[in-house]
Amino acid sequence: MASHDDKEELRWYVMRDLKRVNARQPAYKQLEEMKMEIFVPMKWSLKIRKGIHVREEVPFIQDLLFVHETQSKLDAVVEKTPTLQYRWLRNTWREPMTVADTDMERFINAVNASEFPQYYLPEEVTPAMYGRKIRIIGGTLDGYEGRLMTTRGSKVKRLLVELKGFLAVGVEVNPEYIRIVR
Repeated sequence: MASHDDKEELRWYVMRDLKRVNARQPAYKQLEEMKMEIFVPMKWSLKIRKGIHVREEVPFIQDLLFVHETQSKLDAVVEKTPTLQYRWLRNTWREPMTVADTDMERFINAVNASEFPQYYLPEEVTPAMYGRKIRIIGGTLDGYEGRLMTTRGSKVKRLLVELKGFLAVGVEVNPEYIRIVR
């Protein structure tokens, strides 16, 4: 009975979109049209369209998307869409990867609060990038705690917000809101 309840609980599922980079209708657009809550880390990229350079938003990681839905509704969509798949936990039998609601909401809020978020893969985040432990007092990121990102030659202060095992984002922080935690 508990497994039935799990399928009816809203969760953030980690999904894969196996469509080509230049597909007209990537999975995240399909799911948006179905009124599902999705999050795709996006970056700006220069593309050539009909001979003209155009700036457009594209996924940071081509096949990664997060969907906030019940598993039963998502199962029906995955069944109909061969290029949309769950990411499975290793050493389990068909148990989909999920992210805790609080972690996902914290990450999404941090991304939305920054005009130019900088994404990093887990292997790109080195111990040298971790600066002092800080707390944000005031502003859109009020209450956030984390590490101040240290980047050589940069005058911009960034807070490193991680989604463990998937990716991290460096978001710009106004220096007047930064408090060092001891």
